[in-house]
Amino acid sequence: HVELKIIYVSIQIALSIDGTHVVVVVLTNKSISYYGRKEYPTQNVMAACDFDMLFIFVLPGWEGSVHDTSIFLDTIRKQSNNFPNPPPGL
Repeated sequence: HVELKIIYVSIQIALSIDGTHVVVVVLTNKSISYYGRKEYPTQNVMAACDFDMLFIFVLPGWEGSVHDTSIFLDTIRKQSNNFPNPPPGL
């Protein structure tokens, strides 16, 4: 499942980012936001790997109806997520 691919390449950072959906079981009264394009509830998970194929960042927890771009933009804006941003100026 590939929805978002963004690649940062610099001297200090090189990574690939992608989102995937994981099937979840949620309470019926909270399940609506977990349904997106799938016929079942999912959680959208964003992950980043370096070019040695090692995970360097994983952010689970978003409802399946949330678009990958929204997750990415929210993640890079919140310093508390400790996302490996590229150096300033790149």
